[in-house]
Amino acid sequence: MAPITLVEAVNMALARALAEDDDVVILGQDVGVDGGVFRATLGLLDRFGPERVVDTPIAEQLITGMAIGMAAEGLRPVIEMQFSGFAYTCIDQMLNHAGRMRHRTQGRLSCPMVLRTPCGAGIHPPEHHSESPEGMFAHIPGVRVVYPSSPSRAYGLLLAAIADPDPVIFLEPTRLYRLFKEDVPDDGKPLPLDTCFTLREGSDVTLVTWGAMVRETLQAAERLEQEGITADVIDVATLRPLDMDTILASVAKTGRCVIVTEAVRSGGVAAEIAAHLAEHGLLSLFAPVMRVASYDIVVPLSRLEGRYMPDTERVVSTVRKCLAFG
Repeated sequence: MAPITLVEAVNMALARALAEDDDVVILGQDVGVDGGVFRATLGLLDRFGPERVVDTPIAEQLITGMAIGMAAEGLRPVIEMQFSGFAYTCIDQMLNHAGRMRHRTQGRLSCPMVLRTPCGAGIHPPEHHSESPEGMFAHIPGVRVVYPSSPSRAYGLLLAAIADPDPVIFLEPTRLYRLFKEDVPDDGKPLPLDTCFTLREGSDVTLVTWGAMVRETLQAAERLEQEGITADVIDVATLRPLDMDTILASVAKTGRCVIVTEAVRSGGVAAEIAAHLAEHGLLSLFAPVMRVASYDIVVPLSRLEGRYMPDTERVVSTVRKCLAFG
């Protein structure tokens, strides 16, 4: 088949899940007739009908509460929030109900639901459409947080998320929706959750990243290689729970780590990874763990987004600083 974009891969995974499991249901604002705000559900209403692809009112808490009830009764709802900024009102339901279902019922009930939402900057919408809020969601016990970085990983990880017996928040990098294409076979094969993907191998530094920042990080690794600096590039992919074994093994080899995130610097997943390395990998480190992140401000509008987000140059300069130690 022809190469496809990330948003097309999401659509293909949803169609595959709907076709293979009658318990899968899609809910959300404009997911049916309009095919979603980014057209991730385009054509699914025609193929699977209004009982499987359901347009809802503009009521995010209602959508999430409905999905939790449906999941507890054995369905596998996949809900779409049009932007991550609209998903904040869902935290009440995800924290107090979805994430606690298995614990609350002592294992009698589970909550196999997926909350999908586009997130991240780079397409110039209003600021509450552009944040990268994975740290906020990753703080919810009992909920997985997944953040793919390519069409193939979006396809495989979304299938795995839908099949998971517990709730998953699936963050889709808006900037990558149509930025590039890959060959993605529609084979129905899920990718493993809770596992990092090593995209490039080197010996001088470990670059840890996820989501849209994977592209800038890989570009930085290519530039650094021209200077004789080789890097492991790790796509974390599942942000909760973290696969620290892969990261620790890489740092044991390279002795240095730079973490690249689009989220704000303070209180995020990058800080959590750095804390793990301080606790369990300190003796492997030749230099402090360093972070490249967005600034601790509200996402600026329009053309200023480019100055807000990390870019390849910031990653390269931070690696050089890291290598200057020792």
